[in-house]
Amino acid sequence: MQRTPSTGRRSLPQAEAIIDLDAVVHNVRRLRDYAGDAAVMAVVKADAYNHGAVPVARAALAAGARELGVTTLAEGLELRAAGIDAPVLSWLHTVDADYAPAIAAGIELGVSSPRHLAAIVAAAESIGETAVITAKVDTGLNRNGVARDEWPEFVRDVARGQAAGAVRLRGLFSHLAHGDELGHPEIDSQRDRLHQAADDLRRASLPPEVVHLANSAATVTRPDLRFDMVRPGIAIYGLTPIPEQGDFGFRPAMTLRTRVALVKKVSAGSGVSYGHRWIAPADTTVALLPMGYADGIRRNLSGRIDVLLGGRRRPQLGRVCMDQVVVDLGPDGGGVQEGDEALFFGDGRLGEPGAQDWAELLDTINYEIVTGIGGRTVRTYVGGEGGELR
Repeated sequence: MQRTPSTGRRSLPQAEAIIDLDAVVHNVRRLRDYAGDAAVMAVVKADAYNHGAVPVARAALAAGARELGVTTLAEGLELRAAGIDAPVLSWLHTVDADYAPAIAAGIELGVSSPRHLAAIVAAAESIGETAVITAKVDTGLNRNGVARDEWPEFVRDVARGQAAGAVRLRGLFSHLAHGDELGHPEIDSQRDRLHQAADDLRRASLPPEVVHLANSAATVTRPDLRFDMVRPGIAIYGLTPIPEQGDFGFRPAMTLRTRVALVKKVSAGSGVSYGHRWIAPADTTVALLPMGYADGIRRNLSGRIDVLLGGRRRPQLGRVCMDQVVVDLGPDGGGVQEGDEALFFGDGRLGEPGAQDWAELLDTINYEIVTGIGGRTVRTYVGGEGGELR
């Protein structure tokens, strides 16, 4: 996704994602309320779920988040290059990653195996620095994290590395397998296994300073999973982690909009878009919107979505194309003109659909909708310090 400066005049882009940093601030403050005495780590991986890592990180920290979470080393280094000096944890790496720059930048490294630990120790020794690490233990997700059969070896290796001054263990964490299923018994099992792992580290004279497990869903529903810190992601961006339970007071931060490129008449019996999957039952007027599946408007949404245009929701017609979609304005055109704003989704305050609406149509999750917007879409920031309000 392209970015635009947040100050100064500019021509309006054809495809635009408006990112409301005031919504991010609001959401982080709500999460702090849910977290109680636990600290908040704002997860800004994947370019802040496609909202922009640096602006979102700054807004989250200003709202009271204490730490930041990313997956890759490059994501952590981007935050440091932007002058962000808050604690940053990066937790998904290959064994042969170049850890030295991240260690030198003070990025905390999540470690998921004895082999990853050995690589980090070697990198730290090569530059004469102590790497700050957090142990990621697999408590049942069976994805990233130290496997159960490797855990005793891993603890011994951490103790050796810390005694040698190559690493300093700061934290312990894990990921939930059923965080959005409130009563699933695996949640309790994972909680208990994390407690056990913390006890193992204490017995090895490696007491973790901070332990964390809760994602967005657990943050808002399971106080028993707070530990020392919560680690929300999707809720920061205003999307509900448990749609069937409501919005929990969060405000969506992304609005996807475009401008009308063309208005034209279509006669009864005429087909619209590739394959003529839609035939006009009567004379009508249509608007051409210059966004398509190359920009994240999924082709399998064809003929299934509404767009807010001219103060009303208008049905999208026919197939979504690579660069454009067509919407029905009715026989009189509804007063819509070329250049008018059209909203694909947003926070709903104007009556537009939300990202969750698209997710339900596609039988997916709202995460996939917002992270999938890209192509020629320009990102513009409003609210927050230096934000552009229009």
